[in-house]
Amino acid sequence: MSTYLLVDTANTFFRSRHVVRGDLDTKLGMSLHITLNTIAKAWRDFDVDHVVICLEGRSWRKDFSDAYKRNRVVDPATVTEAQIEEDQLFWQTYDEMTGFLRDSTNCTVIREATLEADDLIAGWIQNHPSDDHIILSTDSDYVQLIAPNVKQYNGVQNHVITHEGYFDDKGKSIIDKKTGEAKPAPDPQWLLFEKCMRGDPTDNVFSAYPGVRKKGTKNKVGLLEAFEDKSAKGFNWNNLMLQRWTDHNGVEHRVIDRYNENVTLIDLSAQPTDVRKTLDDTINSVEPKNIQQVGSKLLKFFSKHNLENLSNRVETVSKPFNASYPK
Repeated sequence: MSTYLLVDTANTFFRSRHVVRGDLDTKLGMSLHITLNTIAKAWRDFDVDHVVICLEGRSWRKDFSDAYKRNRVVDPATVTEAQIEEDQLFWQTYDEMTGFLRDSTNCTVIREATLEADDLIAGWIQNHPSDDHIILSTDSDYVQLIAPNVKQYNGVQNHVITHEGYFDDKGKSIIDKKTGEAKPAPDPQWLLFEKCMRGDPTDNVFSAYPGVRKKGTKNKVGLLEAFEDKSAKGFNWNNLMLQRWTDHNGVEHRVIDRYNENVTLIDLSAQPTDVRKTLDDTINSVEPKNIQQVGSKLLKFFSKHNLENLSNRVETVSKPFNASYPK
């Protein structure tokens, strides 16, 4: 049995950009430092055997749903030349980093033209069911994957989500600010169901039933009652799912139809059959690498980007980047 660190690479790199202050060179350097150092820290803290770098493609979801992530399209008229230049330099640096990880380290680096990083991460877990997995990302979408053999590490907040609860990097429970109590362990199946019903505004995925209550009333079924009836598909499930509502354009929708569409977009085990085959083929085609002198290559990369702190620790920092896939 192996332990894999699954890196949501764009999330980790570009989230770092937003927590760093200073000029552009400082932001670029610190984003590189945070990304690579967080991988090294997770390697030590979780006793990882191999690092899997997951990259973004153009998502199949954009063909399945015209609205998917359309809210993220930026109007060119609202962007300054300085912002355009900064974006270009960040993407150039990101591409250089991921190219280096692909060509000069023994990390597995995966990209497939039609898949998102979360597809690849879920697919890796599903194709390695007997192994342990640490997901490196701040994205809440991954909570649906939490299991006894799957944890999520938020490297920005230094929080770990497990099937037993939310913890800091010292193993102490995270306290919920609203209740003053330790945050309870997540219920992945409930959270996935709720998200498929509520939608995901960050990805422009709309609600299957706008305004639906979490807990029902005497005369109206809520999400909790429907979820409890999900396996049996009894009265509460059908009462909720067969409801109809009309949108602002006067178009009528049936809840079950919108819910099923959202399941396809959100549930990381429910991709269409052709997408699933591409995903499985991509994961199963990965082979071990045998790159030599990884430490020396890392030292040159660190020096080029003025990553002095990492250069001074290259002997220990290089370990996660030197470990081949134990296929």
